[in-house]
Amino acid sequence: MRTVYYVTALLVVLTISIGGFRGRRSTQPPIEVFPDMNRQAKYKPQAGSKFFADGRADRPLAAGVVPRGRTIAPDPDFLRADNFLYRGQTTSGEFARDFPPELALDEKFMQHGQERYTIYCAPCHGALGDGQGITKSYGMVTTASYHDDRIRKMPEGEIFNTITNGKNTMSPYADKLSPEDRWAVIAYVRALERARQGAVSDVPADHKADLGL
Repeated sequence: MRTVYYVTALLVVLTISIGGFRGRRSTQPPIEVFPDMNRQAKYKPQAGSKFFADGRADRPLAAGVVPRGRTIAPDPDFLRADNFLYRGQTTSGEFARDFPPELALDEKFMQHGQERYTIYCAPCHGALGDGQGITKSYGMVTTASYHDDRIRKMPEGEIFNTITNGKNTMSPYADKLSPEDRWAVIAYVRALERARQGAVSDVPADHKADLGL
């Protein structure tokens, strides 16, 4: 008999929980049985803090800190050593030409660049790099073509800087593309430029049959 009471009580609670108050308004916050840390204590960006003496939640960088992924060496000027890879610059601060020597410019690298380009660049710059992307149909008419002499002659490091920091109407992509991704995209851009400027005489003799020549 006790089991019947328990079952009946459970059914009453379920009925009220599911439909008893459905549609009624309340000024009280909902009851959370399992909040699952939805409102955990945390600091928001630029917020204040009573814990630190200066009252700031954002903390300054510790002395001697270096960006994650940068090469550590005993040379105190070691950050300049990989400026090429991470900033597209020479040790003197000029935009570098060519690609960082630690990157293997092989087929896999190029395919990765094509993949990243298709996702992040083609919508504006077009599949061929001619600035005829889908965004042009929606009023974006200032997209650059990679086949302009200005960009074809531009140092690879300067293109890297543009991808990293953005330029004019182009937003920065440093938060979406790692440094290696950016160099892979540049390699694919150079391939698109080379394909546009290429001639039949550039095709190796053992591949001309593939083109019906």
